[in-house]
Amino acid sequence: MYLDPSPDNIQALINRAVEGPIVMLNLLRLREIADYSDFPELEPLRPISGRTAYDLYIRHTRPFLEATGGSVVMIGEGGNFFVGPTEERWDLALLVRQNSLADFFSFASNSDYLAGIGHRTAAVEDTRLLPLVEIAAP
Repeated sequence: MYLDPSPDNIQALINRAVEGPIVMLNLLRLREIADYSDFPELEPLRPISGRTAYDLYIRHTRPFLEATGGSVVMIGEGGNFFVGPTEERWDLALLVRQNSLADFFSFASNSDYLAGIGHRTAAVEDTRLLPLVEIAAP
């Protein structure tokens, strides 16, 4: 299971010295029932699905993302790969754009944003986050 970047992965992203916009490709496998055991202060009165918890996370996150110039480019429902391992599934895919790496880190370190990250932790069983930098088509 992967949920957060390692210090080595953070440093590797910084070392890329990306100039200009960056788009984060998020692949998410959601829990059937959200697990709020690490964030009881955010836990709803009744059990909710991982998808519902992730929706709460998105609603909480969007204002902080947009305040740093970011935007959700797309949210898509996933499933099994068309090309790839047949046993692997990703429930949601997101493309999130930031104007710069500095803006991304400003967003990701905002304490008010981090106060609601427990919805993400409760929702997500496994995830991948791939930073993309647009290149010109040949």
